[in-house]
Amino acid sequence: MQIDLSFQPVTNPNPKRLTPAQIKFYNESGYLKPFTAYSPVEAARNRAYFDYLLAELKVQNPKADTYAINGYHMHCRGIYNMATHPAILDHVEDLVGPNIIAWGTHFFCKMPGDPKHVHWHQDASYWPLSPARTVTVWLAIDDADVENSCMHFLPGTHNRGHLEWHEAQTPGVLNQELTNVEQYGAPVPDELKAGEFSLHADMLAHGSGPNQSNRRRCGLTIRYCPPSVEPVDRGWGKQAILCRGHCDNPHWHFPPAPAGESLTAAKPKQIGGN
Repeated sequence: MQIDLSFQPVTNPNPKRLTPAQIKFYNESGYLKPFTAYSPVEAARNRAYFDYLLAELKVQNPKADTYAINGYHMHCRGIYNMATHPAILDHVEDLVGPNIIAWGTHFFCKMPGDPKHVHWHQDASYWPLSPARTVTVWLAIDDADVENSCMHFLPGTHNRGHLEWHEAQTPGVLNQELTNVEQYGAPVPDELKAGEFSLHADMLAHGSGPNQSNRRRCGLTIRYCPPSVEPVDRGWGKQAILCRGHCDNPHWHFPPAPAGESLTAAKPKQIGGN
């Protein structure tokens, strides 16, 4: 199957949470921010939960880095609960429709002094999914700002098709790096307080630099799509959650919700980043 990497503008005359102006902005710029999912107290609990997961992972695999908690929404109840949070789903529904699949989650945690880039890239360039209709939620676990290397967007690049890229030559979390990125205009920082989230289209170019501050910057990416999206690699259809509505696509499968926390299950392939 040939993968369709075109952007389809959202048409929603009766949004529940977003305004028509916000949907217009999403269609034109490829992102929306900020929105609140968790109170400060709840955000502190999320931070403690991530600290627990990272400590447990280090016990099981001392060589694991802070980007290794990837794809565990099928095995960790806390991550599953974040992916199915009603306030997040309400916003996602206005962009993808009433039938919502969450097929991926990944904590991107830049420790103080982390030298790695997340090079400029388009998420859908990595994924065996077609058409490109995934909306990514970036949920802030820590405060994310310019000082501690928040994500940056290149507005409007989601409407320019599959952009040229090359293998990254400097230390990075991912291997793709867009070529001649200066031609795409000025980046916009995705600054968020812990408990807030942003939304962006899977073809929007984005990235982040090294964290040169003395503060950690952690966020959870959650990937949502409608059932019309096809997992070209059928294995990807087995790592999903049906968050709302129904799914008639036989290539998506939804295992039971996890009862507890398990970091021993096999992880999926690398699935893009922020």
